[in-house]
Parts: sequence; C-alpha cells; structure tokens
Amino acid sequence: MERILGGLSSLEINPIAIVDIALTALLIYWLFSLIRGTRAVRLVIGVISLYAVYAAAQVFGLQLLSQILQTGAVVGLLALVVVFQPELRRALERIGRVGSLAWLWSGSHHEVEHIAAEIARAVALLSAERVGALIVLERETGLQDAAESGVMLHADLSTDLLRTIFTPRTALHDGAVLVRGGQIVAAGVMLPLAETTIHAERLGTRHRAALGITEQTDAVVVVVSEESGSIALVERARIVRNLDEERLRAALVALLRPGGTRGRAVFTLPPPGERSLRARRRQRRREGSPRDIAAAPGRPMATPAPDAGKQG
Repeated sequence: MERILGGLSSLEINPIAIVDIALTALLIYWLFSLIRGTRAVRLVIGVISLYAVYAAAQVFGLQLLSQILQTGAVVGLLALVVVFQPELRRALERIGRVGSLAWLWSGSHHEVEHIAAEIARAVALLSAERVGALIVLERETGLQDAAESGVMLHADLSTDLLRTIFTPRTALHDGAVLVRGGQIVAAGVMLPLAETTIHAERLGTRHRAALGITEQTDAVVVVVSEESGSIALVERARIVRNLDEERLRAALVALLRPGGTRGRAVFTLPPPGERSLRARRRQRRREGSPRDIAAAPGRPMATPAPDAGKQG
C-alpha cells in the first residue's frame, strides 16, 4: 500500500493531458449521441466486429485472412463514406451551427407570438376538419434549396392563407409550407423522407417527411394527420403528439423566440388538463364561442347557443 501511495504521489499531473482527455471524451460522447437511435448503430457494430476479426487473425497468424481484410479495408474506407453519408451530413450540419450568431437578428418576441398564434390557430381548425397539413418553420439552418422545390409565394403569414393552401384537391395541398419569420416563403415543398431515425410504429408520409427534414436541419415542423386529425410537433427528429392549440402555441414560442430554449422545451409542456383558466378562456374567445367560463367557483355557466361550438 505504501508503494502504491508513493507511486501516486510521485505522478505529475499535466494540465494539457487532462484537457486532451476531456476533449477526447466529449468527442466520443458527441459521436455516440449523433448516431444514437439510428441505423448507424448497427453499422458501427459491424465495423467493430470486422476489426476484432482482423485483430484476432493477426494474433493467431492467419496470413490469408489478414491479407483479405487489409485489402478490403482500402475499399472499405470509401464505402464508409457512402454508407455513413446521412450521418456525416448531419455531423457537418451541426458543426456549422456551432457558434452561429443567427440569434442576434432573429425575430422579436412580439413577432414570434404572432407567428405561433397564427400557426396554432390554423392547425387547430385544420385538425377539426380532418385536413392534413405539413408546416416547416425555418430557424438557423437555411432551407432555400427545399423552398425552390415548391412554388415561391413570399406572402404574409396568416391563418386564412394556411387554411386555403391546405384545402383538399387544390394544387399545393399535398406538399409542405415553408415559413421563414413572418412570411410563407413557399408552398408545395417536397421534403426528404426519414433516413436514419428508427421508429417501430407505422408512420405516414407527412410524418416521415417531418422526421427527414428535422434529421438534417434544426427546423421545427408541425404535422396534422389527415386520418385522425391529431396535431404533432417534430423537432430534431423527435415527435410530440396529441397537442392542442394552446400547447402548440406555447411550444412554438419556446422554440422560436430569440435566445429561447432549444430541444427540450417541447417535452416539458404541461398536459392539457393543467392549463390555467385564463388560457382556456382565451382559447374560447379566439374560437368565437358565445359561451363564457365562470370567473369563480360556483358561478353558473351561461347556456350555449344552439350553434355554439360549430366550426365555420
């Protein structure tokens, strides 16, 4: 024990070595977080298995097998670039966002509130009518290439325009709408389908497209299911389902506001049953319902009109 303690006391701690180890650990953690939940995990396991076979062949002196694996490794380096192309693209995209100063010229809080309210209202109406919708909100990563695949509009964002675009049997209702700031940049946009994200459940084309664009960029996507009318929010290839108007508006404000919370804001929203009385009253007022909610417990509620609650 004395020898061990004496040996430890004689070690010189090099600060540069500590920094080197810490940065290497962060790099390994970042690489694992990049491929977590994707098909690349199995590919990495396959590569490690081949390397283990090569190491065993070297130890046991299997010259022929070692020569074959060495020859295949030359071609394998080029093959890895092709196989891991989606992951490499995502990695370079994330590196390009490090140190970005886009938040300096992002919209004001008032503009973000307006964008979130207009989109949440339009999505709520489309959901009630069982009309499918796909709305992509651009953040720091530019989506001009995707916008040019659709019809350029450059129109002011509004609830009525969104509902008109997604009206069934119109020319642009099948594609996505791209929103940049307070403008609808393009409609009928074609998005890449999900490539790397693993989901056990069956997903429709709109949800796969939402996953695809959020795998490659930092965009926020709102999806309305045509079959069930449910509202989902997709961010960084993660889906939050069964949102209502108020929760969707709050999530969009948290994700779009200048210097706002990224990533986790969507997953920490309170459930619908915990919304305040003021929020429920504001939602009914926006819906145009003549019914009002009692301000205090025990106060009788007004009888709704015969047509109350119907969507126009």
